[in-house]
Amino acid sequence: MPAYRAFALLLIVSALAGCGGPRAVTGLPGSATGAAASAVVPIYLATSRVRSDDPAMPYSAGRSQELAFAEFDIGIPANHRPGRVETSGRVPDPARHFTALAYAPIADRQAFIDALNAALEKREPESREIFIFVHGYNNNIAESLFRNAQLTHDYDIDSVSVHYAWPSGASVPLYVFDRDSAIVGRGGLAETIEIAARTKASRVVILGHSMGAYVVMEALRTLAMSGKGPILKRLGGVVLAAPDIDIDAFQSQVDDIGTLPQPFTIIVSRRDRALGFSRRIAGGHPRVGSGSDIAFLQARGITVVDVSDVDGGSHSVFASSETLMKLIDNSRLMRATLEDEQTAMSPTALAASASAVEGAASLTVFLPARLIGRLAAVP
Repeated sequence: MPAYRAFALLLIVSALAGCGGPRAVTGLPGSATGAAASAVVPIYLATSRVRSDDPAMPYSAGRSQELAFAEFDIGIPANHRPGRVETSGRVPDPARHFTALAYAPIADRQAFIDALNAALEKREPESREIFIFVHGYNNNIAESLFRNAQLTHDYDIDSVSVHYAWPSGASVPLYVFDRDSAIVGRGGLAETIEIAARTKASRVVILGHSMGAYVVMEALRTLAMSGKGPILKRLGGVVLAAPDIDIDAFQSQVDDIGTLPQPFTIIVSRRDRALGFSRRIAGGHPRVGSGSDIAFLQARGITVVDVSDVDGGSHSVFASSETLMKLIDNSRLMRATLEDEQTAMSPTALAASASAVEGAASLTVFLPARLIGRLAAVP
């Protein structure tokens, strides 16, 4: 029986990992050229991982109490399909695989701020935004960087992309190690948010996936409880995709944070098998990303996007769904709920857009109280 249970646990955690086969490598140190890549996405890195002596994997799973900074150029392959991250466990071919074409460490915090400001100044004033992506469980540095580049490219995010890499063990059995690393990494993300707030960005938007959403909530809690509320006001939006967070723990985090940055959006799916397994590991306690308490989320000013019936509703559907890409690109409702509340539409236009999205039948948007009130006021 003990052997059976150990085997069953391994199966559960393997399903939670959501990936198999050889782990992705970066393609460093610069053996490939950018000529074969169809596009290049600059990614600015802040990480609480330990620097590695391996040039092909410059940051390890080791935990660091000090942030390291760098800039990467990530090549998007010519055969790229939206929603996918084409990788190789060997030397990647830039024509067929995501590849790190360039890597440059950045000396310190001030140099990182200067680099971000230089990138922001190259953009039009309305596009001077910083987008921070926080990866989930079981990611090495290559996989998480490539996911950030894929999101930036496929969603056509016209922002300066910052990747926060916390020290995931990048190993299937290390779920508990990663959960502990998420706590270790919260301080580094809080510092990264502070750094972004000190730049010339017009706003800062954060997206956290799975266990990365837990890191996001802990970082926001750290800032709120250390008297740094003004930094939270610099945030122009927070999105948690498939958050692997116990619902009671999340309520406690929300209480400690107080006023959540707005808009605040959570993407949930009842068909997320990974979160179902996570719930079993946690003794049956529901996860926020499964949509177990939508009424509570609405009451706290949170928009809930239910993707259960969108392209399979998997754990990574937020990144892989072409349907979502089209909706976010074209839907006025999605822009109103996911973008700055100051640019929200009139109640009449909002109601019309809500009807259009509901007519698609594959997506359900649970609006927070502030938007429900606007719709209720429409004759």
